[in-house]
Amino acid sequence: MARIGINPARGKVTGERPARVTVALVTYIPNLAGYFEHRLDVLKLVLSSLGLHTTVPHDVMIFDNASCPEVTAYLRQMQEQGQINYLILSERNLGKIDALRVLFNAAPGEVIAYSDDDIFFYPGWLEAQLEILDCFPQAGMVSGIAVRDAAGHAHRSLDRLAEQGASGLSVVRERRIPDAWEADWAASTGRDPQAHLQATQEHLDLVLRMEKLGGVCEVIGSANHFQFVTPKQLILQGLPSGWTGKLMGSMIELDEAVDNLGYLRLSTVERYTRHLGNALSAEVIAEARSLGLAIEATAAPAPGTHRRKHWLLRLPGSRRVLSWLYQRLFKILYR
Repeated sequence: MARIGINPARGKVTGERPARVTVALVTYIPNLAGYFEHRLDVLKLVLSSLGLHTTVPHDVMIFDNASCPEVTAYLRQMQEQGQINYLILSERNLGKIDALRVLFNAAPGEVIAYSDDDIFFYPGWLEAQLEILDCFPQAGMVSGIAVRDAAGHAHRSLDRLAEQGASGLSVVRERRIPDAWEADWAASTGRDPQAHLQATQEHLDLVLRMEKLGGVCEVIGSANHFQFVTPKQLILQGLPSGWTGKLMGSMIELDEAVDNLGYLRLSTVERYTRHLGNALSAEVIAEARSLGLAIEATAAPAPGTHRRKHWLLRLPGSRRVLSWLYQRLFKILYR
């Protein structure tokens, strides 16, 4: 068997070491039409805010779940520019929870800062979440914004802590999350903001205050699974042990697994991250520019601004039929 020369790396040692924190994202934009028409603009703003507003030493790792060529070309460009340290391009869509199994196992850091690919990062986001992770040794997931809907499950460990108490810990229930943040979250997830606020008007937020040297660490007793910071070895225990095959779902089960392991799900009291959804509003674009981000995208039309309903939707039962057809075509094209 032929061999020419000796591998020049033989006997050498690299000085490269991964950062303590791996900022890990899953991207999935299979096309740039319909639901995904504005998603590349969203992703560009996400990575721009991440690059500008992350000052803690970190590595960025992205698992792309079989996105379209325009998106993968952009991700390669970002890697060439040094904005992405590790890039995994999957030929097939593994689904979200199975993509997380690949991503979290591959992450080199001892702490994983996970985010969906539609999350805006504000200045100081990572410092704030790491501070909570250090302040509460029982913390398993720490998010950069609290969402009231996320407080309705996986809270047994929090309840147990509140009942037992701890040295320096005080617990109160109060209306702490601003309604404006809740309205933004509802709009970005396709909900009616006013209906959401009405449905949660009686909800009180669980606020925990831990006295520590030099001050008080204050958190809200809830975390969301679209963005969180977590110890790697802990979150690996919460993932399914085998392949699920699910394109979506299983994230609430991940929340519950962390809770069942006896760890807390917490959030910052300030808004350090924001869910954007599948399009950028004029308000988000203006806010991003005010924070120094150069953004070329134009705002997507707000829901309900179309002048006249399409003639197909005026036919009795057409919405149900078209919705069924859309779902079938999506599975055929992108399964």
